[in-house]
Amino acid sequence: MESPFLSILAIVAVLLLLVVTGGIGYLTLADWRDRRRRDEEKRTTRSAPPKRR
Repeated sequence: MESPFLSILAIVAVLLLLVVTGGIGYLTLADWRDRRRRDEEKRTTRSAPPKRR
């Protein structure tokens, strides 16, 4: 017979794994978006003609 404590512990462990995996996925996606945005800014800044005074 399985202990209810072990069942609850296993469920909590799976939930924590899902939360951590989701957090890593979110951070990876956010970093990718920020990197794309920075690269786009660099391209538009480089291709713009220099300002004259």
